[in-house]
Amino acid sequence: MSNQYTVFRLPDKGCGLDKLKSYKEPMPELDKHQVVVRICAVSLNYRDIAIAEGTYPFPVKKSVVPCSDMCGVVHHAGSMVKSLKKGDKVISLFMQNALYGPCTDWYDGLGGPQDGVLQEYAVFPEHGLVKIPKESLMTDAEAASLVCTGVTSWNALYGNIPLKPGQTVLVLGTGGVSITALEIAKAAGAKTIVTSSSDAKLKHVQKTYKPTHVINYKKCPDWEKQVLDFTGGHGADYIIETGGAGTIEKSLQCVAYGGNISVIGFLAKCPPDQRPDMAALALGKGAVVRGIMVGNRQQLEEMVKFTVVNNIHMPVDKEFPFTDTGVMEAFQYMVQAGHVGKVCINFTRDLVPK
Repeated sequence: MSNQYTVFRLPDKGCGLDKLKSYKEPMPELDKHQVVVRICAVSLNYRDIAIAEGTYPFPVKKSVVPCSDMCGVVHHAGSMVKSLKKGDKVISLFMQNALYGPCTDWYDGLGGPQDGVLQEYAVFPEHGLVKIPKESLMTDAEAASLVCTGVTSWNALYGNIPLKPGQTVLVLGTGGVSITALEIAKAAGAKTIVTSSSDAKLKHVQKTYKPTHVINYKKCPDWEKQVLDFTGGHGADYIIETGGAGTIEKSLQCVAYGGNISVIGFLAKCPPDQRPDMAALALGKGAVVRGIMVGNRQQLEEMVKFTVVNNIHMPVDKEFPFTDTGVMEAFQYMVQAGHVGKVCINFTRDLVPK
């Protein structure tokens, strides 16, 4: 093995994706409680774009290694590491010290306040990795997509009041979290509704993931009424709210009484003077409006077991190679927002971006 490896760094929050560059750095060292992982795949999130563009509202270190979601193979384990050995397939924990219970801050998140995983090798504490069972049929890219997208979806549906069979789950959009939540909900016996502004995306989702209903919110601007119609006036028991200020009012109007809205994203903007009275709307429905800070190790382990037992494959839209050109094209493809599911970078296959 060479004594140097390739690592990508972003000089500063908000500096722009064009400033993302690769470097050769010395191989990482580890102590007796740490693990060196050879990274095989990285899954991108909208957060990675927001950090580069300066719209991410949480801490980011200088000269950060971007990205939080990886699947890799244990290259070397410290002498006191007990649960992992060389050759084990592992994924990263987004919040490296969030083992159970609610996350209490953002300061140990990978790819922001801490260096992330867009590098050939990385060092983790033993507790910052979760093993993928040998019987898993997931690809490296699919497994990497569990880290943020998977556990966020799981937390939204099971982290507070657990989803029950027969309930209705509404997911806004066709990004990674939304489609993953759709797959979990279907496997759990729930009814599902998906929204998008693109007929082409909805057609793809219908063919590939088979939700109960779809809504084009561009053609149906009063989509909250359509949700109520689909559910016989009951409303959605769970809403995966990826829009934020621009969609939360409609979500509160179509959530079921006593339902759950998981606030995950901030893609839809709304002028401050037009923002709804959320307190009154939530009170009127007796709804739980809950911000989701990804999830903890226990939830990630539960999600891994659920996907393996139910043979769920994370929705990977496209993979790009780990080269200067491939990495930039992966980020640009993500910015274009034409994907359905996850955009990934594969370190181990000779991929040619199309």
